Amino acid sequence: MIAVLRAGCTTRAKAEIVRFVEQAGLRVVVSENDGRCEVGVAGEGAEALAAALAALPEVEEVRPAGAPYRLVSREHRDEPTRVKVDGVVVGGRALAIIAGPCAVESREQLAALVPSLVASGARMLRGGAFKPRSSPYSFQGLGRAGLELLAEARAAYGVSVVTEVLGPEDVALVAEYADVLQVGARNMQNFRLLAAVGEQPRPVLLKRGMMATIEELLLAAEYIAAAGNPRIILCERGIRTFEPTTRNTLDVAAVPALKERTHLPVLVDPSHAAGRRELVPALAYAAVAAGADGLIVEVHPDPDRAMSDGRQSLTPEGFRAMMDVVRQVATAVGRTVEEAQPHAR
Repeated sequence: MIAVLRAGCTTRAKAEIVRFVEQAGLRVVVSENDGRCEVGVAGEGAEALAAALAALPEVEEVRPAGAPYRLVSREHRDEPTRVKVDGVVVGGRALAIIAGPCAVESREQLAALVPSLVASGARMLRGGAFKPRSSPYSFQGLGRAGLELLAEARAAYGVSVVTEVLGPEDVALVAEYADVLQVGARNMQNFRLLAAVGEQPRPVLLKRGMMATIEELLLAAEYIAAAGNPRIILCERGIRTFEPTTRNTLDVAAVPALKERTHLPVLVDPSHAAGRRELVPALAYAAVAAGADGLIVEVHPDPDRAMSDGRQSLTPEGFRAMMDVVRQVATAVGRTVEEAQPHAR
């Protein structure tokens, strides 16, 4: 349910209301909507607290949240959420561009790649240190050593780091090195992991599961928000269908459909949808035209020798050419691509 506070409610009164709800064992998310403060309440027994909450002098009304994903719904917050990652705003007018290799392989790999990514318009670096692979014999990532290499690249080139976390036990370690924690498609309904990333303050990039509905994606986001972390970025990366031509089928319609239902920003991963690098640019253009708030793209300095997903990875030259057209599409739909700022880390 949602408690709408009266205009002019003081900070002290807001704090008292939050404390009142938390003492009842419920979770609270405070937000501003059209200049009014709203307190979202979630948890078992929330409805039983409605009358007591409505009786508080600073509460104007208490109403139910219609969607089952209450905290991430448009009903809870109509104004789009903007997630700040250092100097990058995800969900603003400028598109957030995340690029990098599927897996971190070496210091030399990142040194050969990251400067060109930044020059082409990427403000955030993606790269897997822990890799969930279909085969137990495939490259599983460098682990902590990969995280350390990502942190070195961040310090050297001024990029923010986005990397995947596979289990609740790894959240603290990955959060020590990463600026954004990614929950991959295979883990979208790993509810313990969702709760764990929700209990720490770093932004979370949540990918849609391979066979998940839009509502299931939003309910997964709700787990994160209900655990206390509203800094959530959704990612459409294609779903599994009967069509074998592409690795997955990019659900372009999911972008405006999500925008209709949630205030959270939405990115698109054209690389995992396509599975083939020659298709990636076209899917990226379609995503931007459909209203995506940014892209997460796989790029490798030598894709044919990549240890993971080389077939869907662009070369740095291919990424640069793609970004030239992305800028044109962005302009056509009233968006921009924020260019890299001078390195200030």
